[in-house]
Amino acid sequence: MAESDNFSSTHSVQGTYADLILANGRIYTQDPANPWAEAVAIRDGKLIGVASLGQIEMFKGPNTRVHDLQGAFCMPGLHDMHTHPDLALAPRYSDDLDVGIEDPTPEQLRESILAYADSHPGDGWIYGQYWVRYTFREAGLTPGRAWLDSVMPDRPVALLDRMWGTMMVNSKALELAGIDGNTSDPRNGYFERDELTGEPTGLMIDGAYAMIHAAMPPTPVSVLRRAYRDGVHFQSSRGVTASKYVHVCEQRLQALKELDDSGELTVRIEAAISWQDDIFPVRRRWELLAGERHYYRSARLSANAVKFHFDGTVEPKSSYLLTPWPEEKSWRGKLNLTPEHITDMVVDMDRKGIRVIAHCTGDGASDVFLDAVAEARRRNGFSGVRHQCAHSTLLHPGNLPRFKELNVIAEFSPAAWYPTPFASGARSGYGQERLKRIYDFKGVLAAGGTAVMGTDWPVASIDPWLALETMITRQNPWNDDPACFGDPISLEQALTVITSNGAVAMGLEHSTGSLQVGKAADLIVIDRDLFAAPARNYIHKTQVLLTFVEGQLVYDRHSTLEAVGLKAVWQGEPPVLEGKAE
Repeated sequence: MAESDNFSSTHSVQGTYADLILANGRIYTQDPANPWAEAVAIRDGKLIGVASLGQIEMFKGPNTRVHDLQGAFCMPGLHDMHTHPDLALAPRYSDDLDVGIEDPTPEQLRESILAYADSHPGDGWIYGQYWVRYTFREAGLTPGRAWLDSVMPDRPVALLDRMWGTMMVNSKALELAGIDGNTSDPRNGYFERDELTGEPTGLMIDGAYAMIHAAMPPTPVSVLRRAYRDGVHFQSSRGVTASKYVHVCEQRLQALKELDDSGELTVRIEAAISWQDDIFPVRRRWELLAGERHYYRSARLSANAVKFHFDGTVEPKSSYLLTPWPEEKSWRGKLNLTPEHITDMVVDMDRKGIRVIAHCTGDGASDVFLDAVAEARRRNGFSGVRHQCAHSTLLHPGNLPRFKELNVIAEFSPAAWYPTPFASGARSGYGQERLKRIYDFKGVLAAGGTAVMGTDWPVASIDPWLALETMITRQNPWNDDPACFGDPISLEQALTVITSNGAVAMGLEHSTGSLQVGKAADLIVIDRDLFAAPARNYIHKTQVLLTFVEGQLVYDRHSTLEAVGLKAVWQGEPPVLEGKAE
């Protein structure tokens, strides 16, 4: 006989005592009325006590498990509100090309392509990641089909850039996708073209490269499940208890459901269905939005959101700006939906209770998106759904108070708000004046808005502690370079961003995000007091010891709680996800 379900409802039998007490800790609750505690008591996945050691004793019964934290730091679980384990790991598990260098030179890219072709003989696709434009500029070369044809003319080649805004393809790939000079640009992207002939140059911008993916075999569910499994494993081992996986299709939802059914979905996931084919084809989009998405619903998985690329990225100058790009007379970038399209869509999704997550890197894109939400609020009133401005790379100062006024989430991603060769080189195209207001956490928070963070892996590291430290410093975490990228915020503000604000963005603020009686026991125990030393070169080294989601022990680094009869889903060191696969 199968194991019984054990869901709670209004008249479920309630126990008297705690199932588990975590005692003798330095517990940061994120509850303004009770900011610090020494112990927590958990029953049926919820917190029934958050108090001093003496006060928690009343919850101890004959069958209560007790674990002594020995002074360890405990806090609410972390929230990563924008990431893509599937995009990062599926190519690895599909045995696709992985250059394995953050900013490869053209010569390194050429060597990787040839080495992959030698180890994978035949005439099949060479598909993989990554390349970056600025290393081509530095080498005096032009990326595109001509360069790729000189490296590999006889097999189709398709390579994504580091920011997932451009795909470089050769002539064979264009031929197989049926793309030539007569092919119209899709509304949600475009082909860079030869100025004289109008022929595509082999650089596919934004949604245009979904046409290449449509010509390739789809990623198998088994590969996607493995990618999500390893992503969830890593996130749990780094203290993430809730995350948004943005851009999903029916195959990705099936992979997540299988993971959920197996008991290995150890993070609360909001999966956002692609509104249009920005990256890959979504063949059951309208069925999913009509109601099929509810088939995948559980306590750990919701697909009640849509995601789309409203504008592009910095390197191809496709971010949509309010004023022309540097060194351009009139080019402001490109919107991938007309203002009328996005307004009608936001109003409709808002009325249906579906969250809209709009990729907005340019200040012009976020301006139009906020206008669309304002119209939805005018027609519908506040529906209870907080829509999300994804990336929020550049925001017009006049829009900072609108996030609070319209109840919109300002999500900042990727987590690359500190100087590195890649971050500085890739974003230099915005110009120095715009860079001064990049990733304006401080401005949104000062205006009373809800700011959250997303790693946006694989564009930046998936490690949330790196993101947390650099929110506070806005400096490189691995050296002493005084250079700073934008305005830092305080540790207390950053902890709010990555915990309770994340819960608001998930629509779960009444259930999680802080350690309060009645909320779910979504909490972590770490190896250091975050307040004990300056953030720089300290916070990103944090190691997570224990992670709980809904009171379930999902990660136990040293198998410590086996002594009281609790075995975690994941144990040991976090898996190594970044860099080349071994």
